[in-house]
Amino acid sequence: MSKPVVVLRPEPGQTATLVAAFQHGIKARGMPLCVVSPVPWDAPSQPYDGVLVGSANALRHAGDELEKITHLPVLAVGEVTARLALDAGMEVEETGSGGLQSVLDGLPPIKRNLLRLAGETHLNLTPPPHVTIDTVITYRTDYRPLTKAQSDFLAGGATILLHSGEMAAHFADQCDANALDRKTFDLFAMAPRIAERAGGGWGSLTVADGTSDAALLAAAQALCEKQS
Repeated sequence: MSKPVVVLRPEPGQTATLVAAFQHGIKARGMPLCVVSPVPWDAPSQPYDGVLVGSANALRHAGDELEKITHLPVLAVGEVTARLALDAGMEVEETGSGGLQSVLDGLPPIKRNLLRLAGETHLNLTPPPHVTIDTVITYRTDYRPLTKAQSDFLAGGATILLHSGEMAAHFADQCDANALDRKTFDLFAMAPRIAERAGGGWGSLTVADGTSDAALLAAAQALCEKQS
């Protein structure tokens, strides 16, 4: 029998992934191990010529201050973030597919001053010489330990879908803290950097072909069919 498929991400992403899994014929279980909440912030008064967004949560939790910068074009890390920017009435200039750093690296050599919306924990970026970035924090993520019931459920192993590097590292720590054997887990990461944060010792660790739920679920589906 195949192992249960478990989604660790918080809402609303968790429900979106569970629905997509159902559409792929995968019976997945939600086990959110973190909660995302807004952080008060003030939109800077100095002029910018673009908004850099590496997480959909940065827009979801931006609140009323976002209205002050909706005139600025958005450079989004991916399609979900770009769609949220459009829903907020913003113009999307770039939509990445390989991470926020690749979005920056692909900019033409024209001087840019960008405002980055980010979470308290975020990736460090290396902007090209012609680009400057100021960062404001719009949300935080609080990670939760596994409950006894969750640990007992995972004791037989599972197929784990990982959407962020922070969650990958947190799940690895929780496995060790609860004496769960890493070899009983098959991990699927949405990007190479996420897989790196998970560390080693797993039954398998696979990086999806693309940074989307569809790519992540397609990889997991292939394993589920092989195990069944």
